[in-house]
Parts: sequence; structure tokens; C-alpha cells
Amino acid sequence: MGNPGGKMDPLTPTLSSPGARIRSADGFRAAKAAGAKIVMVTAYDAWSARLLADTPVDCLLVGDSAMMVVHGEKDTLGATPEIMALHTRAVSRGSGDLFVVADMPFLSARRGESHALDCAAALLRAGAHAVKIEGARGHLHVIRHLVESGIPVMGHLGLTPQWVRELGGFKVQARAPEEAAMLKEDAAALEDAGAFAVVLECIPQALAREVSLSLSVPTIGIGAGPGCDGQVLVLQDLLGLNPGFRPRFSRRFADGTALFRDGAQSFATAVREGSFPLETEGF
Repeated sequence: MGNPGGKMDPLTPTLSSPGARIRSADGFRAAKAAGAKIVMVTAYDAWSARLLADTPVDCLLVGDSAMMVVHGEKDTLGATPEIMALHTRAVSRGSGDLFVVADMPFLSARRGESHALDCAAALLRAGAHAVKIEGARGHLHVIRHLVESGIPVMGHLGLTPQWVRELGGFKVQARAPEEAAMLKEDAAALEDAGAFAVVLECIPQALAREVSLSLSVPTIGIGAGPGCDGQVLVLQDLLGLNPGFRPRFSRRFADGTALFRDGAQSFATAVREGSFPLETEGF
């Protein structure tokens, strides 16, 4: 349909200036068309989402990586629809007007359209604006069904953590020519199924650039080089809050570990020397 009076849809910003918010799935396509890089941050709770809502990031991802970052597990396979809905609800309470994407957990897209629809609906009811589904082959019909049911879907190719047992660990994917060709086919199939964006994780930079140029929907890279249409990092990684985890694809934009330790040290010292609390800090 046309746009009466030529007025802009308030849910689809022009993205002509830095800091314009992406408020819908169409906003991702508009960002790519405008040549604006998309900034996504993975968050898991209300307090961090509340802080991120006051920054110029475009969108938040409620990742099933919460199982590793928050719950201390070795992989993401323990995520359930209930756990993902819990984290999504928390993030949505603090996210303000940020666009929120929630991960569909392990096997949720492999058990048929009905199960996937129930899972996706639960995540949207918890506050997500869209869901992200790993992989393509074997469940493209599910993705298409969700999109046709009014649920925006973001794709995810390359290193797909839910396939970690088959992949033999967390490592770069699609190095071999036949694997690269398959990934390009899958990316095109995801766009055809209605995905509004595709995450490309840990694949060669040249391949990521080629895929990004071939799609009309944006790519969001993590460990895929600068040729993607946007980038995503886990909040704890970009803030340096996980000192034992330093992947090549990440960068610490702050020394959160030092801030955390210094704050705890100052608190402990103040309590032990009797300078906290003061009478003015009581009732």
C-alpha cells in the first residue's frame, strides 16, 4: 500500500543520521539500503538492557549463549523455551524502545511448525520483536511458516552453536569451497523464506563480504570481518567482564573486570575500616 501524504512510518526511521533507532524488521532493510552499519549487543537481563537503552546501539539479542555466560554451562544446548522466555522478559523490561531479538533454543525449529510457532509466540509474548533461528536446511519450511504467521525471523549461518556436537567444537566454518558454496545457497534460501537479516558467525571474511553483497537483507557479523552490514558482540565480552575468554573476533572496549574488582575492593575496605555506612546513609 502507498504512504498517504508522503509521511514516514514512525516505525521505520530514515537512518540518515547516526543514532536513528531500528524499530521494526523493515528497519533492518532500510539500514542496509542507506549504508548504515547495524550495531547489535547480546544481553540477558533487565539492568544491562536498561543501560544499553541509553546508548546508540540499534538492537539487542537475547542469546541462548546465556547458558554459557550467565549459567556457566559449556554450550548452549541447555536452553529451553521457558529459560529463553525468562531472559527475554527481563531484557524487554529494561530495553526501552530498542528492537529485541530472541534466540529460538536447541531443536525448537526441528520439531515441526506447530512446536516452533508455540515457542516463537512465547518469546514474542515475553517482549521480543523477532526471533533468531540457527541453520537453514531441514527447517526452511518452518521459517517460512513463522514469517507467514507474522513473526519476524533472523537467520544464523556459519558457526551455529546448537550444532556444536556435530561441528566438533567452536571453530571457523565454511573454509572449504564446497562448504562456502553451501553457505551461500543457505543464505539465499533464508532470504527467500522471509528472513529479515542473517547472522554470519566465524566464517572467512571474503565469504562474509560476498554473501553480504549478494543479499538484499543485511548480514550481522561476529567473527566474520568488516564486510558485513553490522556487528554483534556479547555485552560481557565487549566490556571485558570475562577475563578468561579472549576470542580473536572480539575486542574489549572497556576494562569492566578492573572496574568490578576495584568497586568490590573499595566496598570491602570501607566496611572493614568503618567508613561505610555513615549515619547519613541510614534511617
